[in-house]
Amino acid sequence: MDDTLRRTVRIKLDVPRERRGDLHQTKTQFLHCANRTSEWAWRYDDDCITSKSRAEEALYDELREETELTANLIQKGIRRAIAAVRAGVEKLTQGEKTSQPKFDSWSIVYDKRSATFNDDHATLSTPNGRVTAEYVLPPENKRENTPFGRYYESDNWNTSSATLQYDENEDTFYLHVTLKNPDYGSDGPERQESESCDDLPENGVVLGVDLNVTGAFAVTSTGKFIGSADFLTHKREQYEQRRGCLQQTGTRSAHLTIQSIGSQFSEWSLDWLHNRANDLIEEADDADVDGIIFEDLTHIRENIANGSKFQQWAYAKFVELVEYRVESTELFVDFVNPAYTSQRCSYCGCTHEDNRDDKQFECQSCGYEVNADYNAAKNIANRYCEYIHRGQKSRGGWATSQLALKSGTLNVNGEYTPSALRG
Repeated sequence: MDDTLRRTVRIKLDVPRERRGDLHQTKTQFLHCANRTSEWAWRYDDDCITSKSRAEEALYDELREETELTANLIQKGIRRAIAAVRAGVEKLTQGEKTSQPKFDSWSIVYDKRSATFNDDHATLSTPNGRVTAEYVLPPENKRENTPFGRYYESDNWNTSSATLQYDENEDTFYLHVTLKNPDYGSDGPERQESESCDDLPENGVVLGVDLNVTGAFAVTSTGKFIGSADFLTHKREQYEQRRGCLQQTGTRSAHLTIQSIGSQFSEWSLDWLHNRANDLIEEADDADVDGIIFEDLTHIRENIANGSKFQQWAYAKFVELVEYRVESTELFVDFVNPAYTSQRCSYCGCTHEDNRDDKQFECQSCGYEVNADYNAAKNIANRYCEYIHRGQKSRGGWATSQLALKSGTLNVNGEYTPSALRG
């Protein structure tokens, strides 16, 4: 079973010569939406606007007048710009120099509302109707070992979105199709139900993430179990055992082999962490949150101080990869002190050292029973919401924040909004 949540397949397109101009026109208008939004949101004399809802409310009608794009493509252009503005604001808060985002590279973002993805072709929305683009594929008997055959043609992967790009040197269009694995995690813990609490956004919704040495590598406040820390540790132990045997040999050949397998394991580890970071970003996108909240990395290092340096590196690198990935999205990353998050009941707030027993959590006060890591993830998100509510932190002028659970949102005052009522 593939343990990756998302894959991207690059497909060369055969676009009729007479319809290519329609795609170029779509690109020009799509980038216009992004640049107009960036110009509106980037304010040197005041706080930059980083709310996608505010941007859409302010600009959508104007952009409908200024372009001939469908509503979905206009929204995608606005959201692309707000994501870049938010990334710029983060850099400014960290003392880095940056400037207003500008969009000039050839790309258009499509989803299932603005495109259809078929076995051998796609149809793409343009101001002049849909363009049908045939896929340029290898012979059917040679596709099995290609990404197209393994993922796109597989019943185990579902198409979610795509980015259209154009190679000027080749005069060729390429569709980068993103596919999701609906069976991801089927051999591991199921998505945890949230009994009476759930959450969604008002001024901002955050996703809490608990990182672990054993069990699931990362667990979110929406009940998603990402990767296996035990599997990662097992792979590391296999490498160490082989390395130890080669060291005992002591030959030059053994030394060269140690270097080779060390390099291979480093590349494998980085790729595994990169895929897990993608899984987390995908979960954040699915939950429609504004930010991802981790426990403070200093605490992580202290928590596994008696463990391996590899574990410390893995967690730090994972967070670094997530921070890098969100620069091209509308998300932000922040941290909280996770003191007592493993002992606190996310349902009633009771904190007691006997509440947690390894991976099981049972509140000594209210009797709430749940996976301990899932409970901790909700507490991490809750801790951040409490900081925002008390005015100890400030992000984009938010007065309050909410935490993302399985089917809705819960604010710091305990008010729950089911997902069906989200605006």
